[in-house]
Amino acid sequence: MTSDEKIRNAFENKNWQEIKVTDSWQIFKIMAEFVDGFEKLARIGPCVSIFGSARTHNENRYYKLAEDCARLLTKRGYGVISGGGPGIMEAANKGAYEAGGKSVGLNIDLPFEQFHNKYIDRDKILEFDYFFIRKVMFMKYSQGFIVLPGGFGTMDEMFEALTLIQTGKVARFPIVLVGTDYWGGLMEWVKNTMLKSEKNISEEDLNLYRLVDTAEEAAEHIFRFYDKYVLKPNF
Repeated sequence: MTSDEKIRNAFENKNWQEIKVTDSWQIFKIMAEFVDGFEKLARIGPCVSIFGSARTHNENRYYKLAEDCARLLTKRGYGVISGGGPGIMEAANKGAYEAGGKSVGLNIDLPFEQFHNKYIDRDKILEFDYFFIRKVMFMKYSQGFIVLPGGFGTMDEMFEALTLIQTGKVARFPIVLVGTDYWGGLMEWVKNTMLKSEKNISEEDLNLYRLVDTAEEAAEHIFRFYDKYVLKPNF
């Protein structure tokens, strides 16, 4: 088999590991992930993404909060999107699944800790190799973000959303941080250092997010934001 035939065969069968993908051929792999994501998610309808740590144990109070958020959203007709893995992501999918709602998982291929959880609808599991493509899917197909305690990845997703809304690259949507104990210190730093001391953001930027402590408050913020709109996909 020639190199070109091997490459074509790998793309047709999505056997990416069989070939060494050069920079130019990598474009087609990126395109394939975008196309697959767009085709599946465009049919799902209004959803809210719930973020948080993959390392959160199911006895942790934030695990239960994520479940409750998902159940409340499902009762109002929203689907729930998570990163597809364990921890808070599993809790979000579990809450949606057990409440009979749409449960979507955007899983990322990692060398450790990431595997899709059992509460995702079988036809709504998407696998990604690229973080940036996965983040595009979150941004494009979510009507809101609920952010529970997490690590660098959770902060990356949260600050990307804040940046895109702040710069007008996407339409504004609600972002809710759940857990004053966890997020309060960071948000005080944003207010006192980033805004007041260094003037690196504007006063109105503080209105781009809401800090709450309960699932009811988180869900209600989403509901109030859309009370005056007809629910529709975010594109």
